[in-house]
Amino acid sequence: MYGLNKLSLWVMTGLVAVTTVFFNVYILLMSLWNYRQKKKWSPSETIILALSLASVAHQLVCYFWMTMDEVDNKCLISELPYTVMLLLIFSLKFTIMWMTSFLTFYYSTKLVTAPNQCYTHIQAAILKHVSLAVILIPLCGLGTCMPMLVVFHSDNVTVENRDCGVLMPDTPSGKAYEALYLLLADVLPGVIMVKCCVSISLHLAIHLRHMKASSNGAHGLKLGSQMRVIKMALSLVAVFILFLAIDLYVNCQIAVNHENIITLTFLFTSIYTTVAAMVLIYGKKTFWKALIREFNVGLDQYPCLSCLKVPEQKAEPGTAAKGKT
Repeated sequence: MYGLNKLSLWVMTGLVAVTTVFFNVYILLMSLWNYRQKKKWSPSETIILALSLASVAHQLVCYFWMTMDEVDNKCLISELPYTVMLLLIFSLKFTIMWMTSFLTFYYSTKLVTAPNQCYTHIQAAILKHVSLAVILIPLCGLGTCMPMLVVFHSDNVTVENRDCGVLMPDTPSGKAYEALYLLLADVLPGVIMVKCCVSISLHLAIHLRHMKASSNGAHGLKLGSQMRVIKMALSLVAVFILFLAIDLYVNCQIAVNHENIITLTFLFTSIYTTVAAMVLIYGKKTFWKALIREFNVGLDQYPCLSCLKVPEQKAEPGTAAKGKT
């Protein structure tokens, strides 16, 4: 039964992996194309590029480990390469969480004007060294995961009921480190994202109230491209919070009940990176328009699928009214 569940998770993760790699590679290619046009990176593009690279690397290492674990189900190969890959997977997950948090923090600084001068200076100092930050985050992730080799121990259950190279927090120090890792890798970036989400939401509410007061309700409220960025930032936070709840539950089952469901965490992380990449593409209007255009061109090759085409431009209110009459 356990082997069947592992096989099912391997197949499902493989299907999700295709979409994860596709969307993130698309972001990478579009970012490189924009760089060739502009000859410079904006801070947001630097963070998004680093996030996409981390997501692709995580997905490839994760699925390679799952494939080896499925093929070598009796763990005949040395467990060292399995353990090294797992360390890379956990450090890359740390990187993805903090890159997402850093990106949300960046957008909150662009959208929200803080009256506190000290806070403003801290923001400016961080954003001035974005390139350094995207290098330090993966190094911090790797450094945070290295103690697993010392405080965790090999899973000593039967061969039929284990994954190769998995280290479990069996000792009190191991469980304490497990809690610390979840705090650093999941909870802390989540707290930063929620704080940024609250700031952006308050900014949006105040801005809309001022616009309504200045227009006296004479015309509809429009925020243009700023609204697209706000939607993207808030969507990233919503997706992250949902993933955080699931990830904490699964990790608690592993740490407290010693359930061998590590492959389940890989599936959920893969789903998260896929959805996050789609949200990022939506937030970058040029990426979104190019993707829809290519999607519609692909459907042109199959007339029977023409009903799936996505409109490339929104219909004007006047045009919609004329169509109804």
